[in-house]
Amino acid sequence: MPKHGKKYRQAVEGIDLTEGRPIEEGVALAVAKKFASFDESVDVAICLGVNPKYSDQMVRGAVSLPHGLGKPIRVACFCKPEKEAEAREAGADIVGGEELVDKVKEGFLDFDKAVATPDMMAKVGQIGRVLGPRGLMPNAKTGTVTFDLAPVIKEMKAGRVEFRVDKAGVLHAPIGRASFASANLVENLRSLLETVNRLKPSSAKGTYFKSMAVATTMGPGVKIDPQSIRKFLEG
Repeated sequence: MPKHGKKYRQAVEGIDLTEGRPIEEGVALAVAKKFASFDESVDVAICLGVNPKYSDQMVRGAVSLPHGLGKPIRVACFCKPEKEAEAREAGADIVGGEELVDKVKEGFLDFDKAVATPDMMAKVGQIGRVLGPRGLMPNAKTGTVTFDLAPVIKEMKAGRVEFRVDKAGVLHAPIGRASFASANLVENLRSLLETVNRLKPSSAKGTYFKSMAVATTMGPGVKIDPQSIRKFLEG
């Protein structure tokens, strides 16, 4: 059994973490149980009824949260010189071509999101092993490989969240900060769930949203009643 600190034990005292709660109640409880001195991220983990080992059951996409993520997002753009001005005007923090690829090879990773033009992908592919595990690799399926840079960069700066299920069929994503109003967190979560629901693979059978939990960075995970997810999306 993992050992938890005093503040964590105090936070969970008197609550049943095995109980599934309606979404609004679960989000509010997760935020109420935060205890770190910093403004914690609020994250969700969603177990989907898919088998990602089959390519037609991979759930992957992106969503622009209506209330953003509550923190500055540093965007890197890999492009050729003729697109650099467009990228900077759209708000990209780091812009470059082959020299930026070489910089990443040397260990530079001072950015949160990355976008690339298609004509740079042969070079960006050389750093795929560096960017991929960190969720930074541009991908056409999420719209981050494009010549139309401005809309994507602006969405990233505003709080665009990319997601994909892991090998166990679990999807992890942030929905804001603990300082957000609960109503704003719920609206962000609604946007995420609606997007994930639209991406349901036709080959996936049975229950799609199997389980979900909400937690702050340091706080306890609060389980959400799977039935409430369906009602929430229908509401």
